Amino acid sequence: MELKVCKFGGTSMADGNIILSAANIIKADAERRYVVVSAPGKRFSGDVKVTDLLYQCSDAFESNDLATFETTFHKIRTRFTNIEKEIGKDLGMQEALNLVEREILAGAGRDYCASRGEYFAAKIMSAVLNRPFVDATEFVRFDEDCVLKEETFALASEVLSRYPEAVIPGFYGLGADGKVKTFSRGGGDISGAIVARAVKASLYENWTDVSGFYACDPRIVDSPKWISELSYQELRELSYMGANVLHSESIFPVRSAGIPIRICNTFRPEDKGTFIVKTDKRKPSENVVTGVAGKKDFSVISLEKSMMNSEIGFVGKVLAILERHGISFEHLPSGIDTMSLVIDNIHLKDGALETLVNEIKTEIHPDRIYTHENIALIATVGHGMAKNVGTSARLFKALSEANINVIMIDQGSSELNIIVGVDNEDCAACIQAIYHEFF
Repeated sequence: MELKVCKFGGTSMADGNIILSAANIIKADAERRYVVVSAPGKRFSGDVKVTDLLYQCSDAFESNDLATFETTFHKIRTRFTNIEKEIGKDLGMQEALNLVEREILAGAGRDYCASRGEYFAAKIMSAVLNRPFVDATEFVRFDEDCVLKEETFALASEVLSRYPEAVIPGFYGLGADGKVKTFSRGGGDISGAIVARAVKASLYENWTDVSGFYACDPRIVDSPKWISELSYQELRELSYMGANVLHSESIFPVRSAGIPIRICNTFRPEDKGTFIVKTDKRKPSENVVTGVAGKKDFSVISLEKSMMNSEIGFVGKVLAILERHGISFEHLPSGIDTMSLVIDNIHLKDGALETLVNEIKTEIHPDRIYTHENIALIATVGHGMAKNVGTSARLFKALSEANINVIMIDQGSSELNIIVGVDNEDCAACIQAIYHEFF
């Protein structure tokens, strides 16, 4: 019998009735033996995710605002006790919540506080399924902000080999200091992939509130084409550029092991979903382009310097300035005498852009340096582009006809994607123009 790992996101754990539906999905397939869950998400528009409430609790405690802490923790308490009632089982939630409240007030820390949504969600699913609960602190290991991959994979294999089936909380593990440490947002998907690799799963199912990937954001284009299959590379490109169905880093544990991923809809379990597979397993597509995705709020620092190409170490000197400030770049388009740094605006707060420009002027002495702020990057992705003549011509013709000014162009060496930079305000129009040209 094959073995599947299921990860259920926040919308799939939002209330007791949805949790019961998720449990029925798990029970419907005997191969679904390991389950990873997120904290309860939003139940309706305007609702607040449990993790956000927990962060609010941590902020209130750290600022010694105990009145706000008590009010916010009461909301968390009500949320979980309501789930207990909806499920119809005495899960001992009041007592467990009292313990967690005492731990937070005793200084357990921000990460401990944030992790309790997943912890309680897994405890609840464990009780509903009557399967063992295995805490992620037993095998997920961090060093500073990074997961210790090999140690985590080895520990996970060892720990989970003791359980033929189990329920595991996502999003956290154990830090180097022996305390609970969380991933960045979206880390529950990484947790699921770690478990899938550890137990050598035949399939990693990621259950969410959509029936897979679409060729572009349905909020931008009405009824876009559904994608039945993606390669790991295509998934990473589209996810990173704004197709937020699956965390872009979550594929690495399963990619190296060749484990396919299936994106499934908890609210429409009969839908086929989207499969993510190795490139050599990817079926040929009738479309040249697989999908289009965009992400706003980048800045570009452009340099011009004569004979740049003959100046040994020029790029290294520029990048050393970014490294000194702990800033990463997204893209690095260049010409013989030109180079552009594309940087996410999240790294450029409090005058950081001006600081970088001044230091580049002082240390690099460019002939000219200028910036373009608040641009959007639009990625057109697909394995078919490398084998089809005229793809770029079609793309830029579509943008020209839509009267969209292209600020920047970048294409990866694999010819898997073409990225254009446009003004933020042109982001949606750019995606629409490209989508309608190829689909």
